[in-house]
Amino acid sequence: MSDCWTPAHHAVEHEDAETLVRLLASGADPNEVFSNLTLLTHAIDVEGDGSLQSGQPLTVHTTAVLLAFGADPELADPDGRTPMDMADHYGHDLAVQLLRAHITGPNAGNR
Repeated sequence: MSDCWTPAHHAVEHEDAETLVRLLASGADPNEVFSNLTLLTHAIDVEGDGSLQSGQPLTVHTTAVLLAFGADPELADPDGRTPMDMADHYGHDLAVQLLRAHITGPNAGNR
């Protein structure tokens, strides 16, 4: 992938939750799509792939930030992958739990 990410996707790619929060608080779209990835599918992909490559435990920081700022947990990317598909692919149980809570939670019908 190139370094031509949007600022929000760049923050997700580098798991920079602090910058991501600032961008979202300033009006960045939590459902932004770039390079065939929504921010949420990108976050789960980075978290899962990063864990596989490093051998470190899965993180969930950027996924949690995006969901807190209203990212749609059911929004598929242009290739048809949903956040849950991506989380299942990586066995990312933390993301699965967060996604389920946001899909079935008290505000689920308000999207």
